[in-house]
Amino acid sequence: MSHSIQSTIPRRRTARHIASATAACALVLAAGAARADDTPAAPTDITISGLVEAGITVANHDLDRGPNYGHLFTDRTDQLVLNQAVGTIAKDAGSGDDFGWGFKLQGMYGTDARYTHFLGELDRAIGERTQLDIVEANVTAHIPRVAGGSLDLKVGQYASPLGAETIVASGNPLYSHSYIFNFGLPFKHTGALATLHLAGGIDLYGGVDSGVNTSLGRDGDNNDAWSGIFGFGYATADGTVSLVALTHVGPENASTKAPLGLARANDEARWINDAVLTVKANDALTLITELNYVRDDLVKAEAFGAAQYATWKYSDALSLTLRTELFRDVQGFYVSAYQGNQDYVLAEAGWPTRAPVLSAGQGATYLALTAGVTWKPAASLGWDALPDGFALRPEVRYDRSLGNARPFAGDQGQTTFGLDMLIPFGA
Repeated sequence: MSHSIQSTIPRRRTARHIASATAACALVLAAGAARADDTPAAPTDITISGLVEAGITVANHDLDRGPNYGHLFTDRTDQLVLNQAVGTIAKDAGSGDDFGWGFKLQGMYGTDARYTHFLGELDRAIGERTQLDIVEANVTAHIPRVAGGSLDLKVGQYASPLGAETIVASGNPLYSHSYIFNFGLPFKHTGALATLHLAGGIDLYGGVDSGVNTSLGRDGDNNDAWSGIFGFGYATADGTVSLVALTHVGPENASTKAPLGLARANDEARWINDAVLTVKANDALTLITELNYVRDDLVKAEAFGAAQYATWKYSDALSLTLRTELFRDVQGFYVSAYQGNQDYVLAEAGWPTRAPVLSAGQGATYLALTAGVTWKPAASLGWDALPDGFALRPEVRYDRSLGNARPFAGDQGQTTFGLDMLIPFGA
């Protein structure tokens, strides 16, 4: 990446300006929600929707002892943040026997954008804690009668299909993210992805892209090599069991285009392998098992992860989710904490970070136990003033290093309490 990503970082604004921008964004979105019933309907094949997520995480260590290690998106202690305000305009390409086309434009403003940034886009807007990000910008096509099934094609910028969790908060059962999502998976890609739907519930995936969290051009890609996705999926006819196993492979380290780049970055691949098994045991209980393996051939580093989710739906208003996870960072390469607002992006691009990147300093195995509740007051109390999807999600989480490493503000373990609020609006 060129020197522009570092030299054009804007000067830090005051806390008052940050708070004002956050409040203004929330008010605009809330106003949009309030006007939803009065706004003329868009064409039926185009949907306009949004989501606001705000939350706070409290840890058993002082604010001045650094971020919540093991967390990215919930790394700030004792601070109320606007995690994400997401706006989406989309058209579904459809399914069945008819050809169809669609698109998706999705933008996000919030603290989560510190980690979902596309290299080479909005590089001048990453100096503050609350940032602007393009999550998706793509066109899609549904092509029937291909190989006895159908083909779905996506071209542009899109969220990675790997993993059990998603960037947009409404796709996740818990406020905090797993180690696998944070450190073992890509967030986004720029390229083309094809999914071939065959008989018997079998899907085949194949695609080509510029890499992990990258766009195009000298500033957009941290090296000069392409990457790709391949894998398969399976689902039973009744939808109670599904499996998606995907691999993303290609060079991902920064090349010598940046001062901290590596000489052989274009020649050695990073293998990201992930499998997600979902079982709907009954109407109330859903079980998700995720297995993850990552290997970087250039720096000779690998990591293994396994996560088990269990979500029990008591009613439309109340559900409980338990997540148990083990993540083994063999060489201590993957799990890190970033103290500066733009440090994650600078590290990806191969530029020096503004503050030291924190790590365990050695290989480590992490255990994370999380319990969370999703409560939807509109469903339980009949509050018509609230959107149907309005939710409060308290959680408690315990992280521990099972070896000698003490990465949690100098301790082997860390307890956090989190609470977020989801406010959806639109279609």
